[in-house]
Amino acid sequence: MALASLAALLTLAGYALLCALSPFGTCRKCRGLGGRVILDRKKRPKRAEPCRRCKGHGKRLRIGRRLTNHSRVIHRDGTR
Repeated sequence: MALASLAALLTLAGYALLCALSPFGTCRKCRGLGGRVILDRKKRPKRAEPCRRCKGHGKRLRIGRRLTNHSRVIHRDGTR
């Protein structure tokens, strides 16, 4: 039981460190390309439209970083 708790804490600490060092991850829908890639008649790739999730950037804010930012806003508003 203690080993499982330690493993869970290490996993959460690692994810928190990842969110602190690299707050943006690649978009899961477009795989970081920024949009859907289609092929023209000569089978050459071309971009069709920007991704709706990342709005064409290819990067999204990680969930852990989003939660950290939200908790900072709540703490800041509560202490003023």
